[in-house]
Amino acid sequence: MDKRLEAIKAYVQSHRDEMIALWRDLVNLEGNAPEVENLDKVAQRLKEEFEKTGMDCRLADVGPNAGKYLVGTIGADRPGKPVIFSGHFDTVFAKGTFGANPFRIEDGKAYGPGALDMKGGIVISLYVIKALESIGFNEHPIKVIYVSDEEIGHRNSSGSDLYLKEGEGGICAFNMETGLVDGRLCVGRKAAVFGHCVVTGVESHAGNDFPSGRNAIEEMAYKIIDLQKLTDLDKGSTVTCSVIQGGTVQNAIPGRCEMKIDMRFEKMAEMNRVMEAAKEICAQTHVEGTSTQLELRVTMPVFEVTDAGMNFYNIVHDVALENGFGEVGYTTLGGGSDASYLTMAGTPSICSFGVQGQWNHTDREYAVVESLFTRTEMIAAVILNLGRLK
Repeated sequence: MDKRLEAIKAYVQSHRDEMIALWRDLVNLEGNAPEVENLDKVAQRLKEEFEKTGMDCRLADVGPNAGKYLVGTIGADRPGKPVIFSGHFDTVFAKGTFGANPFRIEDGKAYGPGALDMKGGIVISLYVIKALESIGFNEHPIKVIYVSDEEIGHRNSSGSDLYLKEGEGGICAFNMETGLVDGRLCVGRKAAVFGHCVVTGVESHAGNDFPSGRNAIEEMAYKIIDLQKLTDLDKGSTVTCSVIQGGTVQNAIPGRCEMKIDMRFEKMAEMNRVMEAAKEICAQTHVEGTSTQLELRVTMPVFEVTDAGMNFYNIVHDVALENGFGEVGYTTLGGGSDASYLTMAGTPSICSFGVQGQWNHTDREYAVVESLFTRTEMIAAVILNLGRLK
């Protein structure tokens, strides 16, 4: 084993209690995307912690409806391309959902809002940097990008633009999202596109004035069939008409119908094609006298599987195996993450490097405590071997 890695492991093991204490503090500092004031407190705490490593940090303003982002760099004058750590510190839970001080550890598992998704991953990245600094690592700058509104897809901010700018030029990116319980890493994620379709017709009495009505549900039914046909499993594209509401009472022709649509894609080109097809479908009128409006919102672009990303994965796999961390597999996932923007910015990226666990976004969310330490050691080992990246 590389003596530098031995020193890294010794550093991590001597700071276990300190790592857990910070993890507890961050989880107990709650906040979801609409709670801007709470998230700014988390951002400030993170800024203070990363600055203790010698990192030059700033809190980036991405709009009045979002919390500040943390962007920081250490070793800007080092010769190599920067190593990037990324992720988010907002959770899906409103403050107080689990009572005061919700973090707890039971039977080797940590619980609390964001313990898994993804404040444990932030702690890992901080201590990777601290451990590397402790051995005098000077081969690459290290950069962090931590954001406050990933869970809502940067809907109310310029966060995606910041990611595309700050994510350029990296040698690789570790997205510190939820680690899978079986240890696999995520090398690709589908894009998520959410649609809202509204058909307006003419309401009339179903018995006394049937001819005057223009049935909005009937018009929507045509669109549902055509939209569902856009699904192409061979291309990894799915279209799901998932929630529908229409009409008022049983004896009236419905004058309004609205529907929510979920779309998922493995390739950006396919996403663009299907979105255009959906617009064409909704522009067609089958029931005379009805009109249709369609809104499509890309919540996360595709995190595409790339040759560069797989090359990065192969190095992670080999380094993990060579240094006693075991076999590390890979997978693709359906939910989106900010690894998509880093890949679009041209930096080879892998997701799900955070603490391992299950049930994120539920009250059962837990993280395996020991993975806080093993993941820190493994990522540091990979960074020590980035000379293998071509």
